Amino acid sequence: MSARHDSPNEMEREEKETPVWIELLLTVLGTLVLAVFIRMFIFETYEVPSGSMLETIQLGDRFVGEKVSLLWKKPVPGDVVTFNDPDGSGVTLIKRVIATEGQVVDLQDGYVTVDGVRLDEPYVLEKPTYALDGHAQNLSENITYPYTVPQGCLWVMGDNRTNSLDSRYFGAIPVSSVSSHALFIYWPPSSVGSL
Repeated sequence: MSARHDSPNEMEREEKETPVWIELLLTVLGTLVLAVFIRMFIFETYEVPSGSMLETIQLGDRFVGEKVSLLWKKPVPGDVVTFNDPDGSGVTLIKRVIATEGQVVDLQDGYVTVDGVRLDEPYVLEKPTYALDGHAQNLSENITYPYTVPQGCLWVMGDNRTNSLDSRYFGAIPVSSVSSHALFIYWPPSSVGSL
């Protein structure tokens, strides 16, 4: 039986182990990079700054928005999405997709119709939907109905129809401006639920 002798190379490797503080630093940096990656490309959290989505989403609710599916799937009617304010304020807005490119939106007797079919919208709690006076700075003229959603765009509206500046005000939004698909409310506990 022979005794095992460490070679000089093995002894040098043992002496050159990475200090604990460097391992800790690399772990912290790796975690930060992963968190930034997840926030930029996978999930983001938001706080609702207005009451335009009442009663579906309350003022101050916090929710998670998912970004990955936007790479291969465009939003569809009924989806709740976040997007950049078309007026260029830098604020992220949240609204419900009502119609997609090529669909015709009309407002009749306080109801929304898409392609001639009146929408069943229990989330508006029987509040009427009317056209809004005026128009946003980025539009050259008032929105008139029936309105055909342009190619590459979405028609979005807040669930609180009597208190929401939405596509009735700023027009259809580019699909490319959508930043996430709202998944669920996580705070406060009394509001937790899917969107």
